[in-house]
Amino acid sequence: MSIFESIKISISMLLKNKMQSFLTMLGIIIGVMSVVIVMSVGASSQEFILNEVKTIGTDLIGILPGSSEGAPASVMGIVNTSLKYEDGEKIVDANFSNVDSLAMYVQGNVKIVAGENDLNVSFSGSTDTYLTVEKVEIAEGRFYTKEEEKNYSRVVVLGSEVAKKLFGDQSPIGEKVKIKDLSFKVIGVFKEKGKSLSQDQDNSIVVPIKTAQKLLLGIDYINFMRVKVVDEKLVDFTKEDIELILRESHNIDNEKDDDFTINATATALESIKSITDAITLFLVAVSAISLVVGGFGIMNIMLATVEERVSEIGLRKALGAKEGQIVTQFLIETVVITFLSGLIGIILGIFISFVIYKVIIILGTNWFFIIPFWSIILAAFVSISIGLIFGIIPAKKASKLDPIEALRYE
Repeated sequence: MSIFESIKISISMLLKNKMQSFLTMLGIIIGVMSVVIVMSVGASSQEFILNEVKTIGTDLIGILPGSSEGAPASVMGIVNTSLKYEDGEKIVDANFSNVDSLAMYVQGNVKIVAGENDLNVSFSGSTDTYLTVEKVEIAEGRFYTKEEEKNYSRVVVLGSEVAKKLFGDQSPIGEKVKIKDLSFKVIGVFKEKGKSLSQDQDNSIVVPIKTAQKLLLGIDYINFMRVKVVDEKLVDFTKEDIELILRESHNIDNEKDDDFTINATATALESIKSITDAITLFLVAVSAISLVVGGFGIMNIMLATVEERVSEIGLRKALGAKEGQIVTQFLIETVVITFLSGLIGIILGIFISFVIYKVIIILGTNWFFIIPFWSIILAAFVSISIGLIFGIIPAKKASKLDPIEALRYE
């Protein structure tokens, strides 16, 4: 019997017992569909997260207070005050050729009032280098100067949404707003940037860091620093230079005693990719359980098929069919069932992944529609492999039937 004849027989068996065949195939269909969906969502979410991190810049170095050893101070409910404004100044004064610019930050939440309108917003107190490091632009007005930063000037730059909510279509430049009952002058409005993982620039405000420290927060330390390097290839060298400056500034002789942590965005990207890959692999493994369950279902229907076709098998063996030919026939039939199940699962998986993509886009997130090609290859390979693995027992049983006993079977 040719391969094509075996395929025709397997399809006719499927059509003969439609409901039984459907329920048998369902396990494989759901398993393959789940694998495709999980891998699609995993690849899409990874691309989304990496893209969001890349918007911050792979040429940035972050400097945080506290050692990287053990639990972060914030998790323990401790405010770490080891970084000072003067630390950032010393790094700038070192005039490293591979450092493009450095920005320092403090952050908090305040109510901002303009006339009869008020708004609760997050704010950043930062240095005059904020625009360069954060890669943001001014739509109207200007940003504050170094002199205004050091003189505790009460000036503020508004996010685009904050400006709209407080002033509507009117230009806010030169207007007075109240922050913590203190009068601030609006000197600029940021261009619309959109929400990212790091912050929502459009719904926040920025003031000079010295002003934020003294007038809004009452602190003498900073929350973190960001250093922009001229070339991301120089990140590691720059980190070493900064470590030396900070250790000297903090009188630290042993690196184990560091009271600061330095991280690079590029390194974070690799860590995020490893984490998302591991999560996706775990979810695929969980989804694969249904494939195994489906495999047992396939084996059951093929064992039932052997019972139904005992006379046919006996006749074929009486006419000279070898055991190998019987095994091949039943394996082909099993593979056809699992292949069709896998094909349906792949199509459904792609369709549902596309629906998920559309829904997330409608919700306003810059999502990606990605179907890894190897996920389809993997799904097809696994479904065919299941057919071979779980089909071998029924095929062996059929091939071992005694032709005389089989012909007598009713």
